[in-house]
Amino acid sequence: MSFARTPLVSIDLSSLLSHPDNGGLRYVAGPQTGSWLEVAVDTESVAEAGLLILTDPFPTASWQQDSLVRRVRDRDFAAISAPLASGAGSGARTLATRLGVTLLDVSRPYELARACWQLQQARDSLTIDYVRKVAQAFEYPAADLSDLLGHLAAAIGHGIALVDTGGPVQQTGGSLAPELHAAIEFSPWISVARVGADAAASVRVDSSSRSGLRLVVFGQGISDTQLRTLSIVTEIMMPAVAARILIDELAMMNHASSSADLLRDFVDLRGARDADVQRRMSERGWRTSGYHVGFQFTPRGRVDPAGLVRAVTHELSEISVEAHAAPSGQSVLGWLSLVEPPTSSQVETYASALHRAHQRLRVTRDVAMGIGSMQSGEAGLTRTLSEAADAAKIALTRSSSGYLVRVDSLGLEQLLLAWTGNDTFLPAAESLLAPLLAEAPELLDTLAVFLDHESGIQATATALGLHRNTVALRVHRAQELIGADLTSPDTRLALHLACRAVLGA
Repeated sequence: MSFARTPLVSIDLSSLLSHPDNGGLRYVAGPQTGSWLEVAVDTESVAEAGLLILTDPFPTASWQQDSLVRRVRDRDFAAISAPLASGAGSGARTLATRLGVTLLDVSRPYELARACWQLQQARDSLTIDYVRKVAQAFEYPAADLSDLLGHLAAAIGHGIALVDTGGPVQQTGGSLAPELHAAIEFSPWISVARVGADAAASVRVDSSSRSGLRLVVFGQGISDTQLRTLSIVTEIMMPAVAARILIDELAMMNHASSSADLLRDFVDLRGARDADVQRRMSERGWRTSGYHVGFQFTPRGRVDPAGLVRAVTHELSEISVEAHAAPSGQSVLGWLSLVEPPTSSQVETYASALHRAHQRLRVTRDVAMGIGSMQSGEAGLTRTLSEAADAAKIALTRSSSGYLVRVDSLGLEQLLLAWTGNDTFLPAAESLLAPLLAEAPELLDTLAVFLDHESGIQATATALGLHRNTVALRVHRAQELIGADLTSPDTRLALHLACRAVLGA
């Protein structure tokens, strides 16, 4: 039988290979590109060079294989598909290549014939097929948005992505090429794009909770007919995707709210044990034993709290270590956990990973970040979380550091935290001034009076009853021991607060 005597469009190999119902078509040998105006099934007559679809298996004997390829070429066919054609010998493959005949393997020939018919003359049938597959995908319950996109991609046989102007937010069934993403128009309701062999159809996502998103169906070798059909199908899928986004958003906010309450209860214990809090932490999978590095992301302006939690959670998934985070007011507070004590190089690796996460977030959000020191156990977790929150306060105004401050690298700046009286201030002050206490306590007393008198040598000498040269020598020695630059106003303020904290403790 033969059909498609007056074709509307030609069929190319790439579009057939990308068709979800092509009967299991696979390339075997010969030219890998080509287009055909004629398709014939089990016939040796055709008006113009085209595709011959055989329903009988490809011959097994080498001489029969060679004979079939020659006969097909003599009848002006440019391509042949047959069941078991992948078993063609090297001679038949070489001959097909030399004669310019594309050799294809197909498991279900009549499905391939129907796919050809759809691509040529029955676009409505192709659309109906896609819509039917989408409807069947909706019958399967989806655990979340990622699960739903996975069902849809498997059903239509193409990649699916949820994107914003920055790139893919979620994708499945393949990876959306950056060049193709760049070619997508975000203003129109429906948009199609092509870059080389890649093509995409997209629609704007009508979501009350997330703006600037598009649902994209993409793949290689998609014909214009398929692309038009996929535009319709993408529009049909979009409402379900938007609804799933809202459902996941509400679930995430409920989870985030309970997480915030639990984290606040834990931090308020200041290292003390509470059976109820421990049980809730365990049920949520939050590790309190082991080794921890706290961090906090704090917005420097108006930032959507839900969006910040979602973005931070996504960034943490890229770090190859156990990580937890929860809202803390307008900020997001969290920590990395390890079972075994990390080496110094591992600590730097994790700190760098957090730094990169902050840099990526700052592309779309104006946020500062504080990173605590490595601590162990429950009390250590409380301390590193407090350090991270304090460091984030400093980071809010530290443009020179990219609005990121790490306690381990703060030195004197750690003491520039507001005079909060929290648990991290006094230990930091004692650590900073330890060289003075160990070398000569009188140096600490002299430095304190020196700072009380606005760094005046003569005023300090008068207050202590010492010679001005003695005061100058002591101040110089104190400066050497703690490695401080007393010409810096920030440094003087930090030391002033530290001296008062330590001498008043």
